[in-house]
Parts: sequence; structure tokens; C-alpha cells
Amino acid sequence: MTPSIRRKLEALVERHEELGRLLAQPDAHDDNARYRALAQEYAQLDAVAQALQAHDQAERELAEAQAMLDDAEFRELAADDVQRLQQQLPELERELQRLLLPKDPRDDADLYLEIRAGTGGDEAALFAGDLLRMYLRFAESRRWQVEILSEHAGEHGGYKEVVTRIEGRGAYSQLKFESGTHRVQRVPETEAQGRIHTSAATVAIMPVPTEIDAIEINPADLKVDTFRSSGAGGQHVNKTESAIRITHLPTGTVVECQEERSQHKNRARAMSLLQARLLDSERDRQHSERSESRRLQVGSGDRSQRIRTYNFPQGRVTDHRINLTLYRLGEIMQGDLGELVDTLNREYQADQLQALGTD
Repeated sequence: MTPSIRRKLEALVERHEELGRLLAQPDAHDDNARYRALAQEYAQLDAVAQALQAHDQAERELAEAQAMLDDAEFRELAADDVQRLQQQLPELERELQRLLLPKDPRDDADLYLEIRAGTGGDEAALFAGDLLRMYLRFAESRRWQVEILSEHAGEHGGYKEVVTRIEGRGAYSQLKFESGTHRVQRVPETEAQGRIHTSAATVAIMPVPTEIDAIEINPADLKVDTFRSSGAGGQHVNKTESAIRITHLPTGTVVECQEERSQHKNRARAMSLLQARLLDSERDRQHSERSESRRLQVGSGDRSQRIRTYNFPQGRVTDHRINLTLYRLGEIMQGDLGELVDTLNREYQADQLQALGTD
């Protein structure tokens, strides 16, 4: 364990002890909100305190066992203890490092999923539709709720652009590494010569802002347009201009919502989406200001980054960020993303652990 990590752990244990004293004070329950906040922080740090105590206890036992190796009477017993503790200590250290990793406060958030057809014309729009079905089936397997906010269909199927909202426990934590350019290599149905074409679509995953995240938007900076929805809804949507388009003039950001019959509901959902996009842009700007050495490979979230290739002739999916190739294209396109999601999260955690040791 490096000295810097040791100092961080000891500081957390000191805070844990301080919280214990604060919670034990007679007037601790006078302010219920403060008491809940302190109790929550205490519970979060409890695992760190217990893990460090177990680690230090193992270190003391190892030193005692090594000292007994010179005693002929206890040498054999001591050697067994030394071997056991030498195997146990690295595991305890890894657990302590994992406990040090900061939890992303957005991990439990709902999310906005945006898919846009890129290069490749009609085939790119069809691929965007395939990606949407893949994510919807993954969401269904997790029992998440999905709502399509706006859609612009391709001329021959699929989507030029589609925006959905996905609600469910841990949704953002599962899909946050999907942002980027997704590339497909396959023979289009309209290709008479059997040639493989390459097309692309971009995916953006943005957490739904909470009240804490919300940024102030000046109403004077907004241009609001109403129009008739082109989505489902029967004759009603053709007779009323319930769909909303909001343009944020300072940034040129445009959002739409056309799925609700109520113009008021569409406006509220469009404003929430605008908040998410502006926050996402600000996070991108902050991320680009980091030094290259501190940039995490998996979690950059850069939409221009080519993150994955879906090769249909070979039946493979390759994630270029972690050099992972899976020959399970059919299952993945049907929404079986578990292996990809889990591997990306493990790689991100490994990146964080590596960065932890350099602080």
C-alpha cells in the first residue's frame, strides 16, 4: 500500500470516528435532516473503517508469525500462518482501494438516450434503428421504463434521429459508457453486388438532471416553437400543435418533444432534455481541460470517439477502447449487453484504481 493511499484511508477513518461522536451527542436528533445526513455518511464510511482494521490486524499477525519462525517448537505452525496471511493481505489491500474509489452520484439516475444516423445514408438510418431496438430490449430485460420523446424516421426505415428517456434503478451506471460512434460493417439489402458497406451512428447517454444538478436557464435565451406531431397519437396530433421545439440561442442547442398530447407536458420534458444537454456539454468541456495523462480510457464519453464496430459477416462485436472482441453479434443485437456492460465497468474501475495511486 502506497503512503498516499494510506493517508487517504486514515483520514476517512478519522472522519468515521468524528461522525460517531457527533451522532452520540444528546442533541443529535434535534435536527432530523442533519442526523440523517450524518448517519448516512457514517454508514458509508463504516466499511472503510472495518476493512482497514482487518488489514492492520492481518499485518500485525503476519509480523508475529514471522517472528515465531525462529522458534523450533512453533516453526511449522508459524509457517502456515505466514503463507495464509501473505495471501490474504493483497486481497485486503485491493478491497481497501475499491472502497476508496469515488461513487459517481449520477449512477442511480435515469437517462436520456439519443441515437443519430451518421455516415452511410439509408443504411446508417437502418443501423440507428437496430441500435435503438438493442437498447430497448436491454432495458426490457432490466424491467426499466422507456419513453420515446422524439423521432425522425429514415426514408427507408430506421431513424435519422431518435431520443428516448429510460427510467430504472442503476440505468445510467449500466449504459453510461455507450456514448460515442458505433460503426457497422455489413451487406445492405439493396446491395446487388454483395459488397460490404460501412456505416455509422452516434449514441449519447445523458443522466436526467436532478434539482441539485439543474442549471439556471434565462427564458430570454430560449426560442420556443410549436408544431404538429408526426408521431403516434391518431387524429388528435394532426389537429393540434402540441409538439414543442426549444432552441437555446447562446449555444444553438435544439431539443424537441412530440410524444405527449399535452403541449404543457411536452414543454416540461423538452426543458428537462435541454438541461441534460447543457450539463453534458459543460462536463465535456471540463473533461477536455484535463491533462492527457489523467484521462480515463473507458469513460471519456466523447461522442466523436469510435468506440465499437459491429461486423455482421464475421458475427463479431469489437469494443475498441478495451480491445474486447465477442463473437456473439446476434445475441448482442437482441439486447444481451451484460458481458459488454460488465467488462466496461471493470475496466473503468481498473483505470480509477491506477489513477488513485498517482494522486
